[in-house]
Amino acid sequence: MQAPKTSFLSIDSARLWRALLFVALAGLLLSLPIGSAAQDDSTPDATVAGVLGDAVATDSCNLDDYAAAPDGTVTLYRIVSDESEVRYLAEEELASIGATTAVGSTSAFIGQIGLDESGVPLICSRFDADLRTLTSDESMRDNYLYNNTLETGTYPLATFILTDVEGIDGALVDGEETEVTLIGNLTIHGVTKLVAWTGTVTLSGDTLAGSAEMSFQVEDFGMEEPQSRMVVSIDDTITLQVDIVAQLSEG
Repeated sequence: MQAPKTSFLSIDSARLWRALLFVALAGLLLSLPIGSAAQDDSTPDATVAGVLGDAVATDSCNLDDYAAAPDGTVTLYRIVSDESEVRYLAEEELASIGATTAVGSTSAFIGQIGLDESGVPLICSRFDADLRTLTSDESMRDNYLYNNTLETGTYPLATFILTDVEGIDGALVDGEETEVTLIGNLTIHGVTKLVAWTGTVTLSGDTLAGSAEMSFQVEDFGMEEPQSRMVVSIDDTITLQVDIVAQLSEG
């Protein structure tokens, strides 16, 4: 007996719905812009503290220009070293102690911050820290950093030169804390990178005070992780922090 011919109308309804669903999904996917399902914006977000990329040009920066500026157009604040500090924080595990946070700091910290006539920080504002004076609670750690990781005999200073600032679009309000992102070139160990610091700044009369921090990988600045018998391991992410007190310059 000859089997009856199968028509379109006799197809199993479940198979029909699966086919229709597949066609609908295919049409939807084809209508999407290419790459929209997994779009990845890799542009650095300047509001996140850390290394943003290669350094930008600051060849035209000349701090002497502040002194030569017409009266009233630039307000200059100089860092008060005795009241300011720069420090590093690194998570490490020591053979005799276990997990701990290494902290080294120095007040051998100088610099100046310029504000333009509208009260916005000027590019070329800068600070310098003498890394040869960094001290922690362990002299063996300090000596190792001087002679190996930081190589302070060759690269004694860390320098930051401001190239942009976010969070300030006008004069600071006296006594009011303002959140800021400072963007600029940071030089450590002879390597310069564009970085962002997040922090706060407060103007109180003739005093400008602020704190900021950022993190970086040891290899970002061409340094090697510390290795010694007393150090079992160390996180290659280093946090830098600065506390700045700057006084209005009289000239």
